[in-house]
Amino acid sequence: MTIARSDVRDAALRIAPFVRRTPVVVLGGNRVGLPHDVVLKLEGLQHSGSFKARGAFNTLLSLPVPAAGVIAASGGNHGAAVAYAAQRLGRRATIFVPATAPEAKLERIRRYDAQVVAVGSNYAEAYSASLDDEARTGALRLHAYDQHEVVVGQGTVAYEFSQQAPELGAVLIAVGGGGLIAGCAGWYTDSLRVVGVEPERAPTMHAARAAGAPVDVEVGGLAADALGARRLGTIAAEVTTRYVSESLLVSDATIREAQRVLWEELRVLAEPGGATALAALLSGAYVAAPGARVGVVVCGANLDPASWSVLPESGV
Repeated sequence: MTIARSDVRDAALRIAPFVRRTPVVVLGGNRVGLPHDVVLKLEGLQHSGSFKARGAFNTLLSLPVPAAGVIAASGGNHGAAVAYAAQRLGRRATIFVPATAPEAKLERIRRYDAQVVAVGSNYAEAYSASLDDEARTGALRLHAYDQHEVVVGQGTVAYEFSQQAPELGAVLIAVGGGGLIAGCAGWYTDSLRVVGVEPERAPTMHAARAAGAPVDVEVGGLAADALGARRLGTIAAEVTTRYVSESLLVSDATIREAQRVLWEELRVLAEPGGATALAALLSGAYVAAPGARVGVVVCGANLDPASWSVLPESGV
C-alpha cells in the first residue's frame, strides 16, 4: 500500500484544529562535536507527548466510530494518543498494554479517561488480546503502525518539517513498527535522504531489509516500550524499500547519551525512543555529506523525570 503525498496533505488539513504544529530548534554542532548543526523537530511537545496523536486524530476523523468506541494495543505512546483523541472527540477508548509498560505512560492513558487493560509481557501479546476484545465488542481498532489512516497521519510530521526546514538534505527518524518513517517517507519521497535509526536490540526494519521481507525479531533494551514492535509493518516495508536510504543501529549507551545531550544543551526531555535518531549522529553511525543540512525527529517525551538518572538533582 502506497502513501500518497495528497493523502498526507489532506490529513494535515483534517487534523490541524486538534494537533500542535510542533516547533523546530537548532542544536549547534560545535556544542556536540559535529561539523554541522542539526535541526530538531520536537514532537515530544505534541498532545499526549509524542507524534502518535497525529495518526490517532486522522483515523478517528476519517472513519465511522461505532458506539463501542475505539480499541488499541500499545506499549504506551500510541495508547496515550488514542485515549487523548477519543476523549477530545467524545468517544470511548479501551487500551491494551503489556504489563511491563512504564507507569508514567499508563498514568497518562488513565488521565484521558480510557480503560486500561494490562496483559502479557510485550506488545504482541497485548495486541492479540485487543483483537479478541474487538471481535467481542465491535469497537474500531487503531493499529499502532500498520493502518493506512494512522500512517498518513504520522506523515504530517514531515509535511510540517518540510515547511519549517525546507533546506534539509537528510532526515533521521527512529523506527519501531515503521508507521512514522513510512508516513514521512511517503511525503518526502525522493526529495531528500530519509534514514531509519533503530536500537540494536529492536532491529525490525534492519532485519526486514536483510531478509527482503518483514520478519519477527527479539526485542528488548532501553527503548523497547516505544520502539519494541516485533515485526516491521507491511505498509512500512513497502514504502521504506522505495524511499528510505538506509537503516542504522545504535546502542543503548548512545541512546542514553543522546538523551543527556538534549537535556544539557537544550533542556529538552526525550524518552529513549525519542532520542534514538539523534544517537546515530552523535555516535557517528550516520555521517552527513559535507555541507548537508540534517534534520532529526525527536519523536517522544513520555517518561518520568524523577526516574531518569541523567537529570541532575534539583537544588536552590
